Amino acid sequence: MTDFSRRRVLTGSAGLIGAGFLGGCDAPALSRLATPYDWSNGLTFAVQRWLLRRQPLVREFGPEAISAVFPTINTTDPDAPAYRTSKAVGFTDWKLPVTGLVDKPGAFSLSDLKAMPARTQITLHSCEQGWSAIAGWTGVPLAHLLAHVGLKPEARFIVMRSVDGWWDSYDLFDALHPQTILAYGMNGGDLPIAHGAPLRLRVERQLGYKSLKYLTQIEAVEHVDGFGKGRGSMVAELGFPWYAGI
Repeated sequence: MTDFSRRRVLTGSAGLIGAGFLGGCDAPALSRLATPYDWSNGLTFAVQRWLLRRQPLVREFGPEAISAVFPTINTTDPDAPAYRTSKAVGFTDWKLPVTGLVDKPGAFSLSDLKAMPARTQITLHSCEQGWSAIAGWTGVPLAHLLAHVGLKPEARFIVMRSVDGWWDSYDLFDALHPQTILAYGMNGGDLPIAHGAPLRLRVERQLGYKSLKYLTQIEAVEHVDGFGKGRGSMVAELGFPWYAGI
């Protein structure tokens, strides 16, 4: 882990181990927990953070383990006019804005991202619907892009938006993990449309619904209360946990 990543992870996770794990915990909904189910999620989040405090990598596989079939669910070909226009020209006009609490906000083309240091990892994708599959992903580590734009000290969460209207947020502990990447490739080729082209997130230590497809924006923020219903993600508003660690 780079000095930048280590410093930001420690800042974003400060206080977790003290006060019975929960002191300083950054789960967006933690301060508004009202039911036993919510409390159990908060405790799971805190204990996971403590167990993973040294930022271990998830298991990576060899090419021979890649699944013959990797299911596609939910949106598989967005019908947003801007997306269809960009798809028609091979996403050559596509750009990813990175805004919020950063020193150098910018918009990055696919070529810009491919010019950055890349990481390839073959990992297990676990879906909340009960299936799993192994695939290879290639992309730029999110930590590298955030270092490039320069996170401000008060940044605590990274909010991501998708062309199909979905959005989610991630604390720095997960955002800066070495295996959290912005993937533009899959199994040695370009990322297929059905799997999120031109760019998707891979958060390998959480369930599949946290790995957003069809990314359109990244924003660094201090709080997520102003997004949606303040639960930290669209899926959390639908009853799923904001933190889906595995």
